[in-house]
Amino acid sequence: MKKFKSILTRYEGNPIFDPADFPYCKAEQIFNPGQVMTPDGRTILLLSVLTRNGDGGFCYVAESENGIDFKVHEKPLFTNNDPAFPQYGSAPIDCRVTWFPEENCYYIIRPGLSQDNGPVGLLYRTQDFVTVEPIEVISLPTNRVPCLFPEKINGQYVRLDRPYNCGTTTYAQSLANIWLSRSPDLVHWGEHRCILRRGFTRWCGDKIGPTPPIKTEKGWLEIIHGVQNCYSSWRYSLGAVLLDLENPEKVIGKMKSYLLTPEVEYEHIGLIPDTVFTTGAVVDWKTRRLRIYYGACDTYIGLAEGDLDEIIEGCINEI
Repeated sequence: MKKFKSILTRYEGNPIFDPADFPYCKAEQIFNPGQVMTPDGRTILLLSVLTRNGDGGFCYVAESENGIDFKVHEKPLFTNNDPAFPQYGSAPIDCRVTWFPEENCYYIIRPGLSQDNGPVGLLYRTQDFVTVEPIEVISLPTNRVPCLFPEKINGQYVRLDRPYNCGTTTYAQSLANIWLSRSPDLVHWGEHRCILRRGFTRWCGDKIGPTPPIKTEKGWLEIIHGVQNCYSSWRYSLGAVLLDLENPEKVIGKMKSYLLTPEVEYEHIGLIPDTVFTTGAVVDWKTRRLRIYYGACDTYIGLAEGDLDEIIEGCINEI
């Protein structure tokens, strides 16, 4: 029997979402879900859905009591075009979502397309995942992945993002590193600092990107994706780093090994081959299990999980 190299364990029923089974449109892709746990213990996924006939993209909400069996809301939360941001229409894929207890709401960041200038980040607020309140465009192009910390730090909102140069021909030339910035109001951002550069190990040699950080006793756990040039294709893997609780500019640990890399058929064969990608992670604090709902080949959604404390220690010891 093959011994998988990834640290996380895949759910035996993967993929948990297959476009062939989607009920509300003729889906070609269901992938890269935003994910969050509600205060009452439900798991919420924001599903990126693109259709076979090319008539648009949608973001659907799915919720589950047990983290396995999901009910999908019939009405999409986002479609291609939002009247609040008429100049930034694009498929609502790769949403990031953060529960913010101080304000009793969830913040969602989705990409918008700034015509010929590249993607930007669009910020929304919601309390129920039925209606959303648009706030503002919060990043310049090219920067589509801002990720909010779930609380203020020293009185300021804090985020991670990955600005990059999209006018290059290779990932290695894109300058795709992770930055941190701060804001007094979620709209005006400054104090920009580059905190993590691609290439600290082989599986993330060409590009990295962030997800919303998770607060733990030993630091902010940050799940990242990394891209490696395998010459015949690009390989997308997942890894982890640990940031200081009081000063998250400071990286206090990072895993040299990946958490998850393409190893099974549905991670190798699909629209974007050899890809596992996530826009977040959730923790079951009763069992201290980290769960990652991830896109496989930008076609399916899988679930993988692992021991939270093992992953944190892996960051600290740089295994």
